[in-house]
Amino acid sequence: MPKVTKEMALDYHFEGKPGKTEVIPTKPYSSQNDLALAYSPGVAYPCLEIEQNPQDAYKYTNKGNLVAVISNGTAVLGLGDIGAMAGKPVMEGKALLFKIFAGIDCFDIEVNEKDPEKFIQIVKAIAPTFGGINLEDIKAPECFEIENRLKAECDIPVMHDDQHGTAIISAAGLLNALEIQGKKIGEARLVVNGAGAAAVSCTRLYIALGIKPENIVMCDSKGVLNKKRTDLNKQKQEFAPDRDINTLEEAMKDADVFLGLSVKDVVTTEMVQSMAKNPIVFALANPDPEIAYDKAIASRPDLIFATGRSDYPNQINNVLGFPYIFRGALDCGATAINEAMKLSAVRAIAELAKQPVPSVVNAAYNMTDLKFGPDYILPKPLDPRLITTVAPAVARGAMESGVALRPITDWEAYNDKLRHLMGSDNKLMRRFTEEAKRNPKRVVFSEANTDNMLRAAVSAANEGICIPVLLGNEEMIQKRATRLGLSIEGIEIVNLRHDREADRRNKYATKFAEKHQRGGVTYPEALEKMFDRNYFGMMMVETGEADAIIAGTYSGSHNTGDIAKEVVGIRPCYNHFATMHIMNTKRGTYFLADTTINDVKDEETLYDIARLAKYAVEYYAHEPIMAMLSFSNFGSNTDNESRMAHNVVAKMQEQFPELPIEGEMQVHYALNKELRDKAYPFNKLNGKDVNTLIFPNLSAAKTAYRMMLEMGLGEAIGPIQIGLNKPVHFISVDSSVRDIINLTTMAVLDAAVLCKVGCSENLDK
Repeated sequence: MPKVTKEMALDYHFEGKPGKTEVIPTKPYSSQNDLALAYSPGVAYPCLEIEQNPQDAYKYTNKGNLVAVISNGTAVLGLGDIGAMAGKPVMEGKALLFKIFAGIDCFDIEVNEKDPEKFIQIVKAIAPTFGGINLEDIKAPECFEIENRLKAECDIPVMHDDQHGTAIISAAGLLNALEIQGKKIGEARLVVNGAGAAAVSCTRLYIALGIKPENIVMCDSKGVLNKKRTDLNKQKQEFAPDRDINTLEEAMKDADVFLGLSVKDVVTTEMVQSMAKNPIVFALANPDPEIAYDKAIASRPDLIFATGRSDYPNQINNVLGFPYIFRGALDCGATAINEAMKLSAVRAIAELAKQPVPSVVNAAYNMTDLKFGPDYILPKPLDPRLITTVAPAVARGAMESGVALRPITDWEAYNDKLRHLMGSDNKLMRRFTEEAKRNPKRVVFSEANTDNMLRAAVSAANEGICIPVLLGNEEMIQKRATRLGLSIEGIEIVNLRHDREADRRNKYATKFAEKHQRGGVTYPEALEKMFDRNYFGMMMVETGEADAIIAGTYSGSHNTGDIAKEVVGIRPCYNHFATMHIMNTKRGTYFLADTTINDVKDEETLYDIARLAKYAVEYYAHEPIMAMLSFSNFGSNTDNESRMAHNVVAKMQEQFPELPIEGEMQVHYALNKELRDKAYPFNKLNGKDVNTLIFPNLSAAKTAYRMMLEMGLGEAIGPIQIGLNKPVHFISVDSSVRDIINLTTMAVLDAAVLCKVGCSENLDK
């Protein structure tokens, strides 16, 4: 974790537009008519509807996706009572997290009032604006009364995150840590150091999960809470049994679990060593834990250790919970966040940590082998699955406990909505994956001796997408798998250079030489090629010994595309093959061609690309609406590139009269139908949204899709080959694991379709 300096932090908050959030309109506002609808006189109509039915506020306003982060600044982070105004940067930050993690709009509200009764009345008075209220950084014991009163007197979800957020996340971690350590929750002995809002809430939730009250010792700054103490408030008295223990050191002896919500360095290595076998220590004081990480880990090897810090394993981070808890509560119209919803969140978060970790998460944390175990008891905050795991669990908890006013009935549609909120609506890829799983095929991975290709092959096998065949040296692949923490048991490895593969090399060489004998290829030359993993792997596909191949973009000195043309060949009726990228964006799905193969030199090449793209988009169950891109519009320039595009559009319109295709045109006219139709009313795409873009050259295509990726405007599937006789796909071995898996999925689909139609000649029918 990089060191954060005062200058860095101040610059971050000041530069550009001061602060961290802004309000952005969600409706058109460019015309007088738009403004008349947005305000007077049009706004009167939704007002009257809401007057008749208050629940219509969720239909006609932003209430259903709007949360308030409200604080009086009396307990801001580790800074204490710094006041409402000084706490505003924290509340803005919380609002930012709501938005980026769960798509929830948020206003931060700083209330300059410390009197609990007055604070309650202020918050209650503004509650109609919001769909939920996140109380933040309010000191104990006032926070208990404030939250309880607002929960009782407001008809929207209210949660004090300092209490319940830490409780929910730490409880999920506790369940998993106990499981790993082989301990039963009903027998675990718990020591809690700290008796503030978070400590009380954590302990109550642990009891709800099965910790027995008689097995709990709680301490504050003056020692153990017990009946001898006369200085305990109502909340502390709840955890003050009649026992003769007075110090933290005494309490730690033979304890199974330590939970620290106090101050740094109050726990010693001797205290940790005095705990029971396989202990669990959650040292959550921030920024410095109750015992330093290195000291704790060195104190005993059987320890599971967690902190609130991101630079150590097992971070107890509230962002794993509150965005998705409010997301689920808002989406089902919950009137409260109750115990059932919190417990649902706990179990959902705990269960997610046990699932295989997506490559995108490993990449985000610069790791390779995250998996459930002592150093990974909780999901990482950047895990994209949290929203589709926790929010639905919370919504179900609300429905089952009877507080949901708008119960969710279509859970698949709800999950689609959640993915869309985060810009990761990948329904198309999920459909492809499900289809591939129904009929997995044998897929050769030609560069199995590289990390990401090997990870992808193993992941695809575990997901049931394909039956992988790994090309390479058995020992090297096994060593690599061991280093990466991968199990390759049961996965076929083919060492093409091994003596036992001589017969297969000879067979492949004979077939290859026969195929190219009129091209001057001799058997010895063909045999030499069979020692190249891409030639060998593609011949496995050509002979039917495998169904598809994922080739690396380097193998010897040969161009992978040229090898594919030599081995499996281009489909009849075409002189070229091409590649396509499918881009999933917030605006929808786009198909881009050709992105990696052909630097267009003539009309024939561009015509083949356009035809192949048309059939490919139809193959992926979309209606192709095509734009032929150029720097000119509809004949405005007569240079060679523009003329080629113009002529190819004419050919396509002649061959496919029903196909919506137009051009040549500049990209902004292609993607903005209002602008296009107004400027060029004769165009045959009138009123249609383009989804297929044919680029005039390779440079433009590569630049476009890479720019979209680097700017975070879309997620790519590809490069998908279109036009070869067999499912041969190739990708950079440096590509992400998820990209390789996605391409594997497409290869399996190609193989399944080819098997069904019989031969490549039928693919365009």
